[in-house]
Amino acid sequence: MPKRSQSELPPVLEEFAGKYPQLWDAYNALGEAAAHAGPLDERTQRLVKLAIAMGAERQGAVRSHARRALKAGATPEELIHVGILGITTIGWSGAFAAITWIQEVISQKA
Repeated sequence: MPKRSQSELPPVLEEFAGKYPQLWDAYNALGEAAAHAGPLDERTQRLVKLAIAMGAERQGAVRSHARRALKAGATPEELIHVGILGITTIGWSGAFAAITWIQEVISQKA
């Protein structure tokens, strides 16, 4: 999984990474190690991470992983399907909130 450059980060995270570069590099190294620890391809990893972010109800993470999943080759329909699958796992309100965040990301990319 490719490392995110600082130019792709939200401003607040970019500032944090600039202030604490060793911590940011260590965080990215852990992400790289986790990505290479198993057989899942990048697209699948992004969809899994999207689902995890949904379950944790992390709006920023849902948006980030939706963007990154699209970049890794996932389709808008696949992202919405992840949201739909969440309905019976995390409940209607949590899944629907995530679906709306995903739809906003999709519409921004169109």
